[in-house]
Amino acid sequence: MRNLKSNLVCIVIMLLFMLNTAAWGCFFFPVFFVKLIIPVRAIREFCSKLLIYCALGWIHCNSFIVKGSHSITWDVQGLEGLSVNKSYLVLSNHRSWADIFVLQHIFKHRIPFIKFFLKQELIWVPVLGAAWWALDFPFMKRYSTKYLEKHPELKGKDMQTIQEYCEMFKNTPVSVLNFVEGTRFDYVKQEEQNSPYRNLLYPRAGGAGIVLSSMGDYLSNVLDVTIFYPDNEPPVGFLELLKGNITRIVVRIRVLPVHQEMLGRDYFQDPEFKSMVHEWIHGIWQEKDELIQELKTKYTP
Repeated sequence: MRNLKSNLVCIVIMLLFMLNTAAWGCFFFPVFFVKLIIPVRAIREFCSKLLIYCALGWIHCNSFIVKGSHSITWDVQGLEGLSVNKSYLVLSNHRSWADIFVLQHIFKHRIPFIKFFLKQELIWVPVLGAAWWALDFPFMKRYSTKYLEKHPELKGKDMQTIQEYCEMFKNTPVSVLNFVEGTRFDYVKQEEQNSPYRNLLYPRAGGAGIVLSSMGDYLSNVLDVTIFYPDNEPPVGFLELLKGNITRIVVRIRVLPVHQEMLGRDYFQDPEFKSMVHEWIHGIWQEKDELIQELKTKYTP
């Protein structure tokens, strides 16, 4: 009976999400088409701002739907002193597809609208693909090792894409999100990677390194975000949130400086800088791993 009730609630929330998306789409897509067909930079930038307001309204409504449907205990620390007028690089671990909702919920109107890197294939997702493009989300095409062996000219193409978007991001305050692990955590992946961390996958420093290299002087701070679901073992599906099975969400935010020695450096051509970024990321990950272990101890009955 409980499963039936949670499944029905999940269906209702999904329908409400769809209605919310359709309602905001009535405002969003006319502006999207103006941006698409008029190649005037000033008009496109104005349209981008309007589209972000629409996206924030959509996020607010999604938060309201979840809040009205389920009782979730939020334990969030570290939001003080943030600003929508500053630019941030947001580094986060990745536990669930619910992470995006969590980050959008806690950071709305506290930092600039969050943008993150997406796989090229996602541009074909109905409605959302067009919305992500309109909101200037960076799309990256990933190539397998075998494919790169046959086409070496494409090596580094994804990093070049990051650089191009970083230049565009300098036009207005922005928050660039990087899930440093590159994929959601689970214990099978952890074992396959032989990860040195108890609660995290091996971090990939390349994305953060390119953002720092391309727009480090434009960033106000780096936000180190740790997400933890005390009552749910990973992997945690987004449907678990909609069903009401995620009852507690813990988030810890650290505001880190952008080190002066990382400014004006080339991640591709400067081995010393590349090594510095890798060491820096691993240091953050070591502290994050210890924090999650402490949270596990705190929330274990």
